[in-house]
Amino acid sequence: MTTAEDLDQRYGRTRRRRLPWLLTIIAAVIVVAIAAWMTISQSANSVTSDDLGFEVVDSHEVTVRFQISNAHGKEVACAVEALDEEFGVVGWKIVEIPKLESHIQQFTTTVPTVSEATTGLVNACWVA
Repeated sequence: MTTAEDLDQRYGRTRRRRLPWLLTIIAAVIVVAIAAWMTISQSANSVTSDDLGFEVVDSHEVTVRFQISNAHGKEVACAVEALDEEFGVVGWKIVEIPKLESHIQQFTTTVPTVSEATTGLVNACWVA
């Protein structure tokens, strides 16, 4: 005598397993949540710097003007460089800035150099 189970198996009407699909969906949701959290936490700690100008004072000093944004209420550090005409680093300085009072602030710093610089710029800024 043929049972309903035999007929289901013969004609491909087997019970579908829901556990593997459920585990796959849960794993996908966890991966998406982790990626979203990492993206949000990185953007919250990002600092943007813009070079505003420089002035070569003499052969041993350059003044760099720059602005920082996206760092309201955070302590920031910036690497400021002086370059020669072949883009070699002839001076650099780490500028530590206390908690910023506004969304965008401008700063001026003097960088000592070992030879005459042709430009001064901000290499990078980060939340300290």
